[in-house]
Amino acid sequence: MATVNLGRIKPVFRGAYNNSTSYVVDDIVTFGNETFIAIQAGSGNATSNASYWTKLAAKGVDGSDGTDVGTTLTTQGDILYRDGSGLQRLAAGTAGQVLKTGGSGANPSWGTLSSDFVKLATGTISNVAEVAIDGYYTSDYDNYILYVNNLRNSNASRQLYWRYRASNTTLTGNNYRYVDNGNYVNPSNQSNTTSSKNWDNNHFANGWDLSTGTDRGMHFVLTIFDPLKVGTNKHCKYSYTQDVTDANYLVHGDGGGYYNGGTGAHSGITLFPQANNFAAGDWLLYGIKG
Repeated sequence: MATVNLGRIKPVFRGAYNNSTSYVVDDIVTFGNETFIAIQAGSGNATSNASYWTKLAAKGVDGSDGTDVGTTLTTQGDILYRDGSGLQRLAAGTAGQVLKTGGSGANPSWGTLSSDFVKLATGTISNVAEVAIDGYYTSDYDNYILYVNNLRNSNASRQLYWRYRASNTTLTGNNYRYVDNGNYVNPSNQSNTTSSKNWDNNHFANGWDLSTGTDRGMHFVLTIFDPLKVGTNKHCKYSYTQDVTDANYLVHGDGGGYYNGGTGAHSGITLFPQANNFAAGDWLLYGIKG
């Protein structure tokens, strides 16, 4: 019987392309992460030679510049982005930063979160005669709010006072003007409204005695207006709620005033009790953009 040579009936995989190997039609090789099939027998013909090879499978694009993502991102926290020419690595920012866009045509970057209401500083109060909160005003903010929580004194029959500061120095002298209006109620449901004003004292005052009880501290909010503005008196307003003389009265009050001892910039405030020491409390200072 006659023998019929059918030739190859299926392609043969030959592994990675070797320039010195002889290949025949339907041999399959790999090169550069792509696959090629021979269409003409021969050796020494690169896979880029279309007379000998046809591409069966093309690799995906690493990036417009051929960058390998695996080598571009080298460190935990890296972020991949594209600049004007190709893929780039953005290294991790510092703790607390956020990812910011520069807009169309600009690269992303890390930056500090910007807000119209920002916490600038905090502090703890314990067994001290005064608390200086100074050096936190900047041109980024026009106004400031100070929160004082759970403020107590070592002696119940003493009020909260405060003065302005300039150039890191407490401002004394008879230049403080303020008015205060308060309401109180006692355990017998007796209530009253009181008011006070002072036109020549050397400090602001809340008008009511502080408590000594660990569960009966004062809560106080002070708004400071434009402390860095030159050429004007410095104004403030405040509000407080407190337990007076350990459960004898519950008090809420509001007030406001200004300082007319000079129109230069201020740097902070000093909190202090009428006498004795503060026993405990904490404070938070926020800046507000105009």
